[in-house]
Amino acid sequence: MTKVLDNVLEAIGNTKIVNCSRLVEHWGVSGTILAKLEHLNPGFSKKDRVGLHMILEAEEKGWISPGDTVVELTSGNTGTGLALACGIKGYRFVAVMSEGNSMERALMMRALGAEVVLVPQAPGSIPGQVSGEDLELVDQEARRIVERRGAFRADQFQMRGNMIGERLSGEEIWRDTEGRVDAFVDMAGSGGSFTGISSVLKEHDPRIRCYLGEPAEAAFFGNPGGSGRHRIQGCGYSRELPLLDRSLVDGFVSMNDNEAIEGARALARFEGIFGGFSSGAHAAAARRLLEGPEKGKTVVFLVCDSGLKYLSTDLY
Repeated sequence: MTKVLDNVLEAIGNTKIVNCSRLVEHWGVSGTILAKLEHLNPGFSKKDRVGLHMILEAEEKGWISPGDTVVELTSGNTGTGLALACGIKGYRFVAVMSEGNSMERALMMRALGAEVVLVPQAPGSIPGQVSGEDLELVDQEARRIVERRGAFRADQFQMRGNMIGERLSGEEIWRDTEGRVDAFVDMAGSGGSFTGISSVLKEHDPRIRCYLGEPAEAAFFGNPGGSGRHRIQGCGYSRELPLLDRSLVDGFVSMNDNEAIEGARALARFEGIFGGFSSGAHAAAARRLLEGPEKGKTVVFLVCDSGLKYLSTDLY
């Protein structure tokens, strides 16, 4: 008999992995592409793990008590994960988000009980393209709210709970593939998922190669350059990432907006996997790797979030 869960937080994680053989055939590449369906978490993204484990870390260290207010900046996914965790555990949550992010995210966080503060973009910014400058404005507003309300800042760019939650993803990948993985690719957002997953995979098998993905127009780590403007929400902020362990990086892959869009549409059309911009970028990066250094190998990536969060855009 299927176990009845005590609450929705227990449904986070243990997402399935799909062999994208139809995508491989469509693209005519040699090798295997594996997609881990993180968009099937309760909040429709991989950041459910991050939100939960940052709250668990804060509780363990005595930083918060029931009834306290938690604040964090978000492109929408970490905020949704925090809204889930805070709602179930009895904390108030304030999500601070750029107006440049898709509004489905704000609506979902509000539905989950969060207070959502929207921050105007920097002068000259383009809606749907959140730059590092835009993120800085969001960070400044989050700091003001924390100081004004005496709230706790669940800083996804600093808290170890981010990486700990993603280490569990790495263990699931190793378990479910029975160790048959040659490479992993992940876009650089907070750096938590890349570091958490890559560290676990390399602990099991140091020969596994881990590639850091970046938007081509906001490359910061691999081949710096570009305008800083791109449409792959949740990554490419052109800033240092304290959680990113560069010793785990075996190579870099830069994807442009069109490649990410084509990748997302191909995932949906040929595999029935309805992901967002970054998921499409991951699929396109896996294709690039199978066309190059990982030809004939097995590459795994995360379907970071659901395409439902982008219906107001032209992704589909």
